Order: sequence, then C-alpha cells, then structure tokens
Amino acid sequence: MKMSKLFVQTLREFPSDAEVISHKMLVRAGYIRKLTSGVYNYLPLMWRVLRKVETIVREEMDKAGAQELLMPFVQPKELWEESGRWEVYGKELMRLRDRHNREMCLGPTHEEIITAIARDGLKSYKQMPVNLYQIQSKFRDEVRPRFGLLRGREFIMKDAYSFDTSQEGLEKEYENMAQAYTKIFKRCGLNTKMVQSDSGAIGGSVSHEFMVITDTDAGENDVFYCDSCDYSANSNHAVSKLPTAKTVGDFTKAEIVDTPNTHTIEELCKFLNIPPSLIIKTLVYIIDKKPVLALIRGDKQVEETKLLNAVGGIEIRIATAGEIVEMLEVNGFNAEPGFIGPMGLKEYNGYPITIVADETIKELKNFVIGVNQIDKHGVGYNFNSEIELPEIITDLRLVEAGELCPTCGQPLKVTRGIEVGNIFQLGTKYSAPMNAVYLDQNGKTQPYVMGCYGIGISRTAAAAVEAHYDDNGIKWPLAIAPYHAVVIPVSTKDEEQMKVAEDIYKTLLKHGVEAVLDDRDERPGVKFKDADLIGFPYRITVGKGISDGVVEFKVRETCEMSNITPEQAAEIVITAVTNLKG
Repeated sequence: MKMSKLFVQTLREFPSDAEVISHKMLVRAGYIRKLTSGVYNYLPLMWRVLRKVETIVREEMDKAGAQELLMPFVQPKELWEESGRWEVYGKELMRLRDRHNREMCLGPTHEEIITAIARDGLKSYKQMPVNLYQIQSKFRDEVRPRFGLLRGREFIMKDAYSFDTSQEGLEKEYENMAQAYTKIFKRCGLNTKMVQSDSGAIGGSVSHEFMVITDTDAGENDVFYCDSCDYSANSNHAVSKLPTAKTVGDFTKAEIVDTPNTHTIEELCKFLNIPPSLIIKTLVYIIDKKPVLALIRGDKQVEETKLLNAVGGIEIRIATAGEIVEMLEVNGFNAEPGFIGPMGLKEYNGYPITIVADETIKELKNFVIGVNQIDKHGVGYNFNSEIELPEIITDLRLVEAGELCPTCGQPLKVTRGIEVGNIFQLGTKYSAPMNAVYLDQNGKTQPYVMGCYGIGISRTAAAAVEAHYDDNGIKWPLAIAPYHAVVIPVSTKDEEQMKVAEDIYKTLLKHGVEAVLDDRDERPGVKFKDADLIGFPYRITVGKGISDGVVEFKVRETCEMSNITPEQAAEIVITAVTNLKG
C-alpha cells in the first residue's frame, strides 16, 4: 500500500471528548471516527486490525472444535419472552416495532436465538456435544457510553454456545474454551488473567472473565489476586478472609445514648472512642424502584453487584438524603440519614422494605447501631435481643487489598483490568424455560446443559492499545497490526533513496509482509510522527546513509534503532512475519 493512497487522516491533537488512551490514540491516528454517542465508524486501518483479531479467534475456535454460523441482528420479542428476559433485561435492550407493529429488539446477546436453533436441530443425545459460534455486531443501549470502543453501544463480538447432555460435559467444554481463550489473547499480544466473576444478565452458576491487566484509567474493574496461589477474582465476585478486628464491644448494657453531630462513621468512632468494626452501618438503596437496606460492618463497603444479586435486582442506586428522610417519616420517625437503623422500618413508596445483611455482622456483639433518632445511637446491642437478624445474610462486602486470600490465607493484591472475554456455565437457564430438549439414552426428554463464551473483538483491539503505547502513539503487537512495516524514503525527490525504498517495499510484499511505502512529498518529521502514531511495528528509513549502504531500522515496541543494510532490514521483518504465521 502506498501511503499517498491510504485512506487515513491523522490529527495533531487528541479529541476533546476522549477519556482513555485507546480512544485518544485510535481517533488521532485515523482508525475510528464517531458517528453518534457510543457508535463509531471503523476506518480502513481499524478494519484491518479487527479482521486480524477475528482471524485469530476463528483459527483457535475452529481448532477447539467449534463451528461458525451467523444469527440475525434483529430478534423477535417472543423468544425473549420464552426465556423470561424481555421484561427483566433492563433499559440496555433496544426495543423497536416493525411496520406490522411486531415488537423486536437489537441483539445485545444471542442466548435465545441459539437455543431456538438448537431446539430445532438437536433432537438426540447422539448429536452432542456441539459448540456453535458467530462473530457479529451487537447493540446495547448503554446509559453512559464512554471510553471509545471499550464501552460503546455498538460493538463487534464473538459469542459461542455449547450444548451438552451433562454437567460433566459442560465442565469439559468450559475448560476447553478457557484454554482456547488463553491462546487467543496470547496471540493478540495481551497479558490476561482468568478471574472469577459475576454472571450478570447472562446468568448461570459459574463464570470467569479474561482481564487485560493495565494501570491505565481504562481499567473497568479491580482484579484481586494472590501471588502465592492461583486465586483471582473480579471485585464483584471476590471474597477474602478478614484480618483480626475487634468485634466485641465494651458496652455491656444495651441503651440509647446521645451522639451529637455524628453523621459519619468517623465522627461516631471519635465520639464513642471505638473502632469502626464495632458499628453496624445501614445503607439505603433503591433497587428496581424498591427500597432495600444493606447492613454491613462500619469498616467495610458494600459491593453493589453482590447486593443486586442478593435481591435478584437489575438497576441499583443509592437513595438520596431526601428519600431517606421521607422513608423515616413514613414509618413514624423524625431523623436524619446519619442516624438511620433497620428497626421499625417497614415500607416505602408502596413497597415493603427488604433488609439484607453482610456476613460480617453475624459475629458482632455489644455493637453500635443507628436507632432512627437525631443525635442518638444504640450501644451494647446484640442480635436476638435488641435486634433480630435479617432473613437475608450473604456476602455483600467489597474486598480490599491486604485482606487474606480465601484459598491460601496470604494477603491479596489488587490491580486494574479490562474485560476482553468471558465464559459462563449456563446449565439449563435457557433450555428449560424454552423447552429446548433432546431424547436421552432412555428415550426421555432432557433440557440441554449449556455454556456461553464471549470475546469482544473491538474491545480486544482497544485493550491492545491500552497495553501497548507511548507518548508518540500506538505500539501494535505484530499479529494484529494493520500493516507489519513502513518504508520511508526521507526525500522522494532523491532517485537513489526512492529506488532503494521501492526495492525494499517490493521485497517485503513478495515474502508476504504487509508493508506501506510512504511516498508522500512531506517533511521527514511528519512521516516519522505518523509512523509512530499509527504504530507500524517496524520502520525502515532510507536516507542519506544509503550512500554508505545502510538504512535506519526501528522497532516500534522497544524504540530500538540501528543502522543496517537494506537486505538485513528486510530479512528481519520477513523472518518475524514468517515466524508469526508459523
């Protein structure tokens, strides 16, 4: 490809609306252009990158025994009603009607469609196991699209679905996919961790995410991991053993005491001269418009996804101060948010109040708690005397770095991660309600045991930028770079420079190297800046040194530069690309 013909426009400045490195770099380097909120045009350079990611995914999925198909982007309401997700998926589901007033949606995922396909085609246990996958655009109406391709509304994804006759078969395919994913991301030049995660709207009993470890602002979740064993988990799924803390208070008599101006845990600790581990704090949430109280030890924080799962909710937010005051008034209390407690709170906005407690509170004795009175708290309280234990007691706690690994007891560490893939053990979550069954060895109908396996194609490309860049631009891994090398003649008016540059370019093309010849009549500095910004893995510069028989050779990833012969430069690139292709 001649640079003069390449459809690319680089920018001098980063876009003003970009927050993370991948968004900034991909726009400035001419890879993507925004169409509307959360929706981007993939320009030729980006499309080449995405196709290469797709190729790697296809090769490894095919090797793992999966078969590719393609399902419709527009999906009928009826199938989503069969699975029970039409009403509960949330506002991210883009719903629409056709000219016949039939309700449909833009596919954010394809569990219902693939289950219907299997229901029609897999009639006997003899036809299984089967793994079917597709690569296709998806659409989720994100409430706040951001981070460019990392959290857009329209995106490209590979999703696969396995069908087995037993849990044992599912677990075998789950491991098969985990191994395939590890190979895929390694080939894409990404360092990933497979971490335990929440299943979210997809559902299922077991799930893992593949997270690209990064220290950039684009990291979506904290990943907790242990150096002493293989434990790792997303923050919404992580658990830990707590270090020893004081859990038995010195208040041996249960009473209500004055605690003026103690609206926060810190103020209350200072006033009563107690550690926060002796306080039960009450947090008020609105989940799917219903009131929920979360009780947790004063030195710990609520992980909202865990709370959502505890009550089977979809949308969650913390209640406003006004809503808390109104809730107290409705239940006969005159108090402020800093003094709220669970006692006597029954209903709000026509809904009964659900109380969920974190496991940390069970071990507390003689603790301190809000009693719904201004400037007062209960001290010396205990369960089953002054207060009853809630019916729902589960893990609500957000793990913190330094807490102890649940597997080996060593301190946990934390880092940031970008999710690029996920795998789920769905079981019969979709097959049972959709009556997707087969005949077993005894002639009886049984629902398929299913698994689900997703990879964000566009997210993987963006994550590669987050992991490979410097101040000058992108450092694409060779396997997914739009082109392997760029050849730059310093002066297009110099006949010798142009001849050598064209000879190198033709040699590279002849040996299967995807190369660009920068034949533009531009200053050398402009060419060098564009080459670094775009992120060509190798740069061969033909300048005045050619009179001495040498060219300048640069490796973008390491920024290492050397003066070598044109033949040596070409050979290095050809060898690297040949090794890449195996």
